[in-house]
Amino acid sequence: MAEVLVEFATPITGDDGRTYTARACGDEMHGGLWQGWIEFLPAGAGEPVRSPRETTQPNRRDTIYWATGLTPVYLEGSLRRAQDSLTRPLPRSVLQAIFDSPTFRRGD
Repeated sequence: MAEVLVEFATPITGDDGRTYTARACGDEMHGGLWQGWIEFLPAGAGEPVRSPRETTQPNRRDTIYWATGLTPVYLEGSLRRAQDSLTRPLPRSVLQAIFDSPTFRRGD
């Protein structure tokens, strides 16, 4: 099951001027590798968005390590990638990852 690995304290502002809380999420894939992606929760009204897969790691520990090293500049780029995606979720609990996996990149 997908989980939130890190929730970032610094809000991220999109090109549209909206502010988001970023959360690095991950889960185990078939074969034991882990994948990581970023969820963006809008401040106020609006739908959350998710990025495509941002990393593939050998285990959960390394995926958490990846997540702890993400910078605001990286998160801004990830938000752009997420907003390019057409995948939108139905609202779920804030304590649980909203998505069960990253979105797909165009062309995949």
